[in-house]
Amino acid sequence: MTAITTAPLEVPLETPPERTPPNRFRALMRSPLMVVGAGLLVVLVLVAIFAPLIAPYNPRTITGAALEQPSSEHWLGTDIPGRDIFSQLVYGARISLFVAIVGASLAIIGAILIGVLPALIGGATDTISNRFTVFLLALPGLPLIVLIGALAGPSQAAIILVIATSGIAPNARILRAEALTLRNSGFITAARGFGGGRLYVVRRHLLPALGPIILVGFVNWASTAIALEAALTFLGLGDPSASSWGLMLNRALAQQSIYFSPMWTWWVLPPGIAITLAILSFAFVGIALEPVFNPRWLRSS
Repeated sequence: MTAITTAPLEVPLETPPERTPPNRFRALMRSPLMVVGAGLLVVLVLVAIFAPLIAPYNPRTITGAALEQPSSEHWLGTDIPGRDIFSQLVYGARISLFVAIVGASLAIIGAILIGVLPALIGGATDTISNRFTVFLLALPGLPLIVLIGALAGPSQAAIILVIATSGIAPNARILRAEALTLRNSGFITAARGFGGGRLYVVRRHLLPALGPIILVGFVNWASTAIALEAALTFLGLGDPSASSWGLMLNRALAQQSIYFSPMWTWWVLPPGIAITLAILSFAFVGIALEPVFNPRWLRSS
């Protein structure tokens, strides 16, 4: 018998390594912007929650003489009626975060109602909704904000209404574009072809795909909401009895000679720094989330 021998298969000495997608969430946790932004945000949240324990006085109560300089009793001095400025600064974190979260949430909900749902329905509903969104975007921003705030009256609810109204159109445009892309994508068509109902497709495919975009939009608009809240209260459109950072600046800058004395260092500078840090905390988190959740970044990477 003749032995049958088979030649071994030739295997290349070097094989190209498989390309594995990077762990984006691990990179997110290592992002310096995410670490700094989340750290600032955690500090602001803790200050807002434990404001009664941190603030030495009630921010609305007169606890000293008018315009006292910083001391051991009043760390940032007092304002004209004699209220503690540091206590107003601490309680101001509550108002800014509350207005930012509620206003941004209402803006995103409105954007979903006029951007995502009409895009999924299609037809005349989508056309009318798109025209309405374009109309809102064409309106001048600042005069519209001031007009709505003036008509609604000086209250915290008015500030939230202004922030939510001004944030619907830009977020709706972004969410509508992504919803149209998903509606015409192959996996959505395949899911419908296999008998998937509309609710199943929305719950199983559309919501997981739109969820990250909604989260990024919420964080970005929350950053804008803090700036809008401070600007509107500075203009006198907010609740005059509230302890807001913008209202603190309004009362401080009402003193014409404040920059000719050291008062601005403990009355103007602290709320200005607090507003800046609050805006940067949300902005840094939004910038860090963008490469992970935005599909434009995913397609370009």
